[in-house]
Amino acid sequence: MRDAFSRCNTGDLTPVLRPWGRPSGRPGGTILAPTARGYDRCVRFPVVLFDLDGTLIDSGPIILASMQHSVRTVLGREIAVEELAATVGGQGLVSQMRELDPERVDELVEAYRLHNEPLHDTLETFDEVVSLLPLLRAEGRRLGVVTAKRHRTVGLAFDRFPELASQLDVLVAYEDTERHKPDPDPVVEALRRLGATPAEAAYVGDSPFDIQAARSAGVFSVGVGWGGIHSDERLLAEQPDAFVRSPQELLDVL
Repeated sequence: MRDAFSRCNTGDLTPVLRPWGRPSGRPGGTILAPTARGYDRCVRFPVVLFDLDGTLIDSGPIILASMQHSVRTVLGREIAVEELAATVGGQGLVSQMRELDPERVDELVEAYRLHNEPLHDTLETFDEVVSLLPLLRAEGRRLGVVTAKRHRTVGLAFDRFPELASQLDVLVAYEDTERHKPDPDPVVEALRRLGATPAEAAYVGDSPFDIQAARSAGVFSVGVGWGGIHSDERLLAEQPDAFVRSPQELLDVL
């Protein structure tokens, strides 16, 4: 991959304020960074793509609750949360339910959706992560969401958090590609819509499927440790280009 800072004009230094504490060796949370034309400071990636569930919104609890409900209601079974969580973030809801019982997929999906959609009224964002988005946009970057959710379900989240939707330049959801994560197609489609190259982009996500999709698409992969669905160990086993546990660490990587 091309050196991360090769796009930067190192002849200028501009002070930049960061919101979470003070960077090491810099007083008052101010850093000096070289600026690139069109940006407020030197940026590694002009395009930053995010997964949605477990990355920008704290939807893990309602996803797992609805999966447990559908399994209990349709199949009369109890399945460990860890087993259910292992499939979240990949090929989408239909595929997840097919793994549970290929003969009763439609019933499982219907039970899940009837239980899950009202729970969006309780949904919360990862506030410090979402507050990064205006900062990234102010630096001239283009932002997007690449998710396995349907557009309708994404709309439920965006209706609750319109400030999140307003920060995005592109959205790629389940209906937009034939193949889904961990295949690279959704990430590639987002780049196509933005007219961007893989070398310009990072993809940030909380699941092993996000890391695999990023790698296959040739973009910089960032795993995050705050999603609460997949363990750090499972994510690190995918060998992301970077792994972060806080918004400040994410900002430093980007």
